[in-house]
Amino acid sequence: MNLNSHPSEEQLTALSPLDGRYAKQTNELRKIFSEFGLIQHRVKVEVSWLLALSECEDIPEIPIFPPAGLAYLDEIVRNFSLSDAQQVKKIENQTNHDVKAVEYFLKEQLSAHPETSAVSEFVHFACTSEDINNLAYALMLKSARDHVILPALHEVITPLKALAIENAEQPMLARTHGQLASPTTVGKEFANVVIRLETLGQTLESTPIYGKCNGAVGNFNAHMVAYPNVNWPSVSQSFVENLGLSHQTMTTQIEPHDGIAELCHALVRVNTVLLDLNRDLWLYISLGYFRQRIVSEEVGSSTMPHKVNPIDFENSEGNIGLANALLSHLAEKLPVSRMQRDLTDSTALRNLGVAMAHSLIAYRSTLKGLNKLELNTLVLTAELEESWEVLAEAIQTVMRRYGIDKPYEKLKNLTRGNKQIDSETLSDFIRQLPIPSDARKRLLQLSPATYTGYASELTHNSLSNK
Repeated sequence: MNLNSHPSEEQLTALSPLDGRYAKQTNELRKIFSEFGLIQHRVKVEVSWLLALSECEDIPEIPIFPPAGLAYLDEIVRNFSLSDAQQVKKIENQTNHDVKAVEYFLKEQLSAHPETSAVSEFVHFACTSEDINNLAYALMLKSARDHVILPALHEVITPLKALAIENAEQPMLARTHGQLASPTTVGKEFANVVIRLETLGQTLESTPIYGKCNGAVGNFNAHMVAYPNVNWPSVSQSFVENLGLSHQTMTTQIEPHDGIAELCHALVRVNTVLLDLNRDLWLYISLGYFRQRIVSEEVGSSTMPHKVNPIDFENSEGNIGLANALLSHLAEKLPVSRMQRDLTDSTALRNLGVAMAHSLIAYRSTLKGLNKLELNTLVLTAELEESWEVLAEAIQTVMRRYGIDKPYEKLKNLTRGNKQIDSETLSDFIRQLPIPSDARKRLLQLSPATYTGYASELTHNSLSNK
């Protein structure tokens, strides 16, 4: 089960399964995207902005902080606690403004220390709330992507790669349109997924995450009036880039969120490949190509004792559906804002963690399912031996090479329908073909199990440098 061994009352009464049934699986993201996480990141941005201002020679009112002052500011950020967040929320109950509550909280903290009390009014200097929020969310997204989502994705890729290499030579019938088709190998089909996931994972990893800090409508209006000699665009760029983000130079009041949309779309594509894998493995299990390792305590069906259901792949599929629905909505909604600002993005952004969490649950469910898989070579071998008709492609292609009239049609008449095609039937057909003896020999030596083309080589070559 996905429940904790001893679920808390909060988990049992949670409205969202992310904080209830799946609480244990989403712990890493809760630290980032919870209300506490958002407040914590806002505090980090506000303190970082104050430090950036102190480094500007043309702002003498904020001198470089002495070591004791720097240590105190670092402590505020590094040791930000649940009780600190509760104090911020208490202030918010009075202000009815979440970012202003962070500002007031920090002013209280700075006023209480001799090295920082003189500059407390420079907290949130010339900033609009969006200057703080966009940077906080950017830092949250970067942390979630780099430290949670990408590692979880690589945990899925690792066993897929192992399955690809281990089964690179294991033949199996392919199925196109659900019908028997030319053979492939089990390993090559896993390698296909590995290559797709690694390529899309690189895209996800390299997607820039933007931030801005330029005032009420993006023009540094108040900044210039207060300190006309400061090169504010340069200060802003250094500040944003020092946070580890890409600098967004042109904005309205809000950072336009095109980068977040790109990130959401990249994650949708990763998730879609896993969705494809989940459905294929579900079908392969139903065909008997794979068995699932039995866990003695688990129950497959509440009424049919024999069943071992592919629940992990089904769980992953369901969570991917939820994740991609949210990610697609966010990618479409966030870049749209009326004129210079409306507040609809604020509500939407709070669900980034929800989309990430459903993705994370999906990855871990797929991983759990992969670790249960056992290849059933008896079924694969028996199905290949019963499907000699799949060699019709090879035979008619060789016939084309040597100019035999209507090769496709002749093989269609021989193999299509309810006719029982076996090795002897095809051998008799091949022996009467007017083709060179070496070509006839190659065809006679073929079997469904050996008709796999470059599948093995493609698998090893594609993964050799991975």
